Amino acid sequence: MGFGGVTARRRAARAGRYAGAVTDQTPRPARSLGASAPVDPPNLPTRTVVLVGTGLWALALVITLAVPALHQGERSWWPWACVSGLALGAFAGWYVRRGKGNAAGA
Repeated sequence: MGFGGVTARRRAARAGRYAGAVTDQTPRPARSLGASAPVDPPNLPTRTVVLVGTGLWALALVITLAVPALHQGERSWWPWACVSGLALGAFAGWYVRRGKGNAAGA
């Protein structure tokens, strides 16, 4: 018996049987889900997106601190996640106001 109960003769027969499928390099038609129109990104002011995101983190922090079940036990890290979101939002607001975060100027 060979490896895994397959003899060398069986392996050779299998290799010969599938050899054509392994080396077959015939081109196949590309799959297509249909024609789609090019989509332009939405024209949103970056500063507004940053302010809305930071405001949502602030709301999440208030809710997390107001409901004791959301900041006790295994969820004690949730308020810190909100604080991190606020800090990153403040940095993003500073960066965008500075003029470096405006994608329209790129």
